[in-house]
This record gives sequence, C-alpha cells and structure tokens, in this order.
Amino acid sequence: MKTNKTKTVARNRRTGRAAAGVGTVAAAVALLATAAQAPALAQGAADPTDPASDVFSHVDYRDCPTDLPAGVDRNKWRCEVTVGYSHFKLGGIAVPDMKPITLTHAEGPLPDGTFGQVFGTLRADATPVPGGLLGRAADPAGRNPLLGLAIQPEYGGYADFLGTGTDKGALDMKFRLVSPLLGERCTIGTDAHPVALHLQKDGPSTWLSTNPPLVRFSAYDQTLTVPAATDCGPLTHRVNHRFGLPAKTGESKVTYTAYYTFKTYDQLLAA
Repeated sequence: MKTNKTKTVARNRRTGRAAAGVGTVAAAVALLATAAQAPALAQGAADPTDPASDVFSHVDYRDCPTDLPAGVDRNKWRCEVTVGYSHFKLGGIAVPDMKPITLTHAEGPLPDGTFGQVFGTLRADATPVPGGLLGRAADPAGRNPLLGLAIQPEYGGYADFLGTGTDKGALDMKFRLVSPLLGERCTIGTDAHPVALHLQKDGPSTWLSTNPPLVRFSAYDQTLTVPAATDCGPLTHRVNHRFGLPAKTGESKVTYTAYYTFKTYDQLLAA
C-alpha cells in the first residue's frame, strides 16, 4: 500500500541544518568509486532463499520525487529505492518477518555545496500479528476472522536517509492496526507523536552489483519508544494491553536488513 506522498527536503531536526555527514559530495564520489569495483549482478543465478532475489519486484521508479529543490542540477541527483526486510518488537509484541518496506527518495548536491534529499513514498503491505487480537498461542483468525490482526507500516512525517551524528538514518513511522473490529483509524503512533527510529548501522555496506546497482546493509534501533495506540474505538484499552503500550526505551526493538538501488535523474528521463 502506498502512503500519502509527503515530500520534503530532509533536515536534521536537532540542528535545523540540511543533512550532511556521510551525505557530502565527496562521500558520494567515493561511494561510486567503490561501486565501480563491484561485480555486475549474475543473470539467472538468483538464490530464491536470499531476499536480494526479491528486491527488484518491489522497485518502482514512478515513485521518484519530481519536485526537487530549486537550482539543483537534476543530472547530479539520483532516485534511490530501498527495500527493507525487518523484525519489529513493539512493546510486548514481536512481529518477525515483516513484509518488505519500500522507501523511495531523491538525493544530491544542493547549490550551496551541501547534500540534500527529498522524501518520496513508503509502501508496505500489512503483516499478520501472531496470536491475532486476543493474543492466544494459536492464531484464532482461521476460526473467526474478526479476531485476526495485522500491522501495516506507514510514513510518520520525517526522514533522514543521509545520516546525522550517531544516527545512520532516521525515520518517523506509524503502524496501522488492521482488524474488522478496530475501524480504519487505529494506529500506533500519529503524525504528532510518531514512532521515531534512529538507526545504527550493523557492520559495513556490501555492494552486490553495479549493473544494476544493488547495495546491502543492516541496521538496528534498540532505543525507540512506542506511544499508546489511538482511535481504536471501544477496544483501544484492549489493544494497548495486548501490545504493552506505551513502551519505554529498551522495551522495543527493530532490526533491519535493507537493499538499495538507484538511478540518476538523467537515466530516469532517458527511460
């Protein structure tokens, strides 16, 4: 499912400056130089058990932002698509093997020499929550579909994919709770009070291919806090009891393995 297409030049909300750090022009040049030494993706050799073999089925460059900052050289900007395979623990509920989360954004040099970015979209399908709405050991959804529960990630209004300070990426999220008994507005996190991820990289990035470009990296966040669910109707208290919300730092965790690919805007125009 595609979220509302909120676009913004991401800025470090702690300093108010355009995101920099690893996102400098020099760093980008060095990154591309490293990529030139990586092998091309072998045709017909995809391992169906490796998430990398599934990445390109989630890539859609039609989501690339078109409203870039004024005065930039569009040929030096690229549209980057990241497909993430994640495990979330939100309060007392673990949701392993979340369905892929696809993030699309643009990044490149600004006229003042710093690096900028523009958010595009977040797409994700809902993942069933083990135990359904009641939390029984055996998921009751098969016997009574009304008791099923699924969780669907959505964009929460802020993203910084360049990294600032100790954060190697920041993303505000909401999690829509999908159940016939909860209505359409039930979410964990809101635009005003999102679940704020501050991802730390877990090891170096690995270039898997240059043609097409494909890079893998892992990240995690063990510091996030999770607000109570809201707008769940008469079952709001039940939902919060089920998830153990609100949850303090240390009670939730996300681990994340991501694969990203990209095209420069001149390549997009040519296509």
